[in-house]
Amino acid sequence: MSAADTHASCNSGTRHEIPPRSGTAFTLAKGDRLTVIDPRGEQVADLLAFRRGDLDEVISSGRTLDYASRIYLTTGDPIYSNRSNVLLRIVEDTVGRHDFLLTPCSADTFRIIYGDEHPHRGCFGNLAAALAPYGIAPDRIPVAFNVFMNVTVDGETGALKVEPPLSRAGDRVTFEAETDLVIGLTACSALQSNNGSFKPIAYEITRAA
Repeated sequence: MSAADTHASCNSGTRHEIPPRSGTAFTLAKGDRLTVIDPRGEQVADLLAFRRGDLDEVISSGRTLDYASRIYLTTGDPIYSNRSNVLLRIVEDTVGRHDFLLTPCSADTFRIIYGDEHPHRGCFGNLAAALAPYGIAPDRIPVAFNVFMNVTVDGETGALKVEPPLSRAGDRVTFEAETDLVIGLTACSALQSNNGSFKPIAYEITRAA
């Protein structure tokens, strides 16, 4: 069985855990629901979605925030693709603060921002490895929907600041697939994003009837 087949075999309603500083990938069918859970609190998860029938169509921060006319998305909000089609819709959200501005952390992030001499590959590297079995190359990875990430914007200067996530143990966000998708999901690897510690992320898939 291939890695892609293994990831795609998630059973309906089964809870899965992504270890700290790692990632996974799997498929959703139209109507399936994905619930991303913060088991311990203050842990970010980077989420990507590609249309399964055409991997050049992918979630778009620019399109989504443009159409929403705001940067904080929550229950009821659609997540659009680069072709202005809805790929996912948020159907439940117990936190209400997520980020769709900042790109997945990477080895370069840790080298440039933190000065790490031997940097971790970050969410970008974890997503690239997890998505490779689906034929998705690293250069196709866009800005992720950063579940639970708390980024504030100064209204006067435009300065961005990463604050501790508002999520507490057990908080969750549920997305419904509007079409067949390939999903990439991580437990974020950046200390600043997760209030100084690395924790797991859990997720559940509820298959459409």
